[in-house]
Amino acid sequence: MADIRNTDAPTKPTTAAESSAGSALIKLALEAGPLVVFFVGNAKFGIFHATAAFMVAMVAALGVSWAMTRKLPIMPLVGAIFVVIFGGLTLILQDDLFIKLKPTIVNLLFATILFGGLVMRRPLLKPLLGAALTLDDRGWDILTRRWAIFFVVLAILNEVVWRGFSTEFWISFKLFGIMPLTLLFGIAQMPLIKRHMPAEA
Repeated sequence: MADIRNTDAPTKPTTAAESSAGSALIKLALEAGPLVVFFVGNAKFGIFHATAAFMVAMVAALGVSWAMTRKLPIMPLVGAIFVVIFGGLTLILQDDLFIKLKPTIVNLLFATILFGGLVMRRPLLKPLLGAALTLDDRGWDILTRRWAIFFVVLAILNEVVWRGFSTEFWISFKLFGIMPLTLLFGIAQMPLIKRHMPAEA
């Protein structure tokens, strides 16, 4: 019997929005995945085993990102480097102070870089996001300033939480507090982005 299936039937094309949404979900998974590993590892084996697993997961996430895009995003790369350095100190010295200090130092570093760029009249957020976002100069200035301030807030929050609460609470806050706060802050910038997006964009 002849096969009457229509092998030439058109398939539903993938829209740009669907592709962008898929990329965003993959990016979120790569960023949240190591934190999930850290959370689960600490719950089952303790902070030091969790730190080792966190280091491996961060490097693996960068490897997946490179395999998919053939480039390494700057901020996750810097974060991974600091995780390896401070995680290594945590394991070698058997002192979890170092891995707890890492978010404070990294966030203050990002804030310092962004504020420094503003002082030099060079919004350094633009080279990081320029390929995915088009804004006028005023928009880049405001967005850069807001993210710099947000990084300072994250650094302060990290200090308050790790100094005032248990290690388990601090790790939970990194996953269930910092990640949602960052996502909400990013979403809250959409009105600014729309106001300062050039008409042709």
